[in-house]
Amino acid sequence: MGPPVTDQRPIRIAALYHFTRFKDPSVLREGLLHCAEENGVRGTLLLAEEGINGTIAGSDEGIEKVLDYIRNMPGCSDLEWKESRAAEMPFHRTKVRLKREIVTMGQPDLDPLKGVGIYVDPQDWNELISDPDTIVIDTRNDYEVAIGSFEGAIDPETQSFREFPEWFRDRKADFETEGRKPKIAMFCTGGIRCEKSTAFLKSEGLDEVYHLKGGILKYLEEVPEAESRWHGECFVFDERVSVKHGLELGSHTLCRACRRPLKESDLAHRHYVEGVSCHQCYPERSDEQRARYAERQRQAKLAEVRGEEHVGRKTGDG
Repeated sequence: MGPPVTDQRPIRIAALYHFTRFKDPSVLREGLLHCAEENGVRGTLLLAEEGINGTIAGSDEGIEKVLDYIRNMPGCSDLEWKESRAAEMPFHRTKVRLKREIVTMGQPDLDPLKGVGIYVDPQDWNELISDPDTIVIDTRNDYEVAIGSFEGAIDPETQSFREFPEWFRDRKADFETEGRKPKIAMFCTGGIRCEKSTAFLKSEGLDEVYHLKGGILKYLEEVPEAESRWHGECFVFDERVSVKHGLELGSHTLCRACRRPLKESDLAHRHYVEGVSCHQCYPERSDEQRARYAERQRQAKLAEVRGEEHVGRKTGDG
């Protein structure tokens, strides 16, 4: 399930999601948080009535303890996850949050447990997306697509997953050929957004809907680079920022003002100030906001000098 055992990097990272029905997720929160903290595991886990989602990191033993705990939660015995390794801890804190949805699409009546698209293993994905009759859609946000995607994939240019239903409905007729329903293949980082996007397309009357099992991360882990149809790097919601083939560390850094990935050349832009702004978010923020970010960055640097962790340095929720 994870990378080869020959990988000696000390930090084990587990990305997971599982759709199930929690009657009251709030009663699960404290126990899960305690288990993670007790075992030195950091990261973010989201709990909602529809299930659990998140990415965690820690020692091999610590991660195994938390995964065992989750597998013993209601309906989670068949939990699956994707693994990678890192030389350093990619999270600053441990968080277990209660949410209305474990991935926010804004379609409250949509239930992936009632039916999703057809799963396609990474080894079979190339053949599917090479078919000229297949419409390939990247369901991620614009800043994620900007640093990497599959060859020939459509970029919806959405800023949040909430925008996807409207985007698709506006173009549904364009995807049809001579009145025939289209064959659509979709993908996302770890697979969870496609659980909802394929369920959504099926609710819109489409039958031939496919999605990449395990997401981009599983594809990059299992498909040799020489055979890959992936171009660029894959954004991840932790301190690694991006990964490439073999789930090796990518080349991007993070703007801590807007949480967007930056390539090396972006750091030379006149609007880039570490922790304060980048060329993408500078026009979106006021002088007052940038002043606050500058103070936050100053406090973070002071904490770093003292060997402390600064709680204001947040990572994304995935």
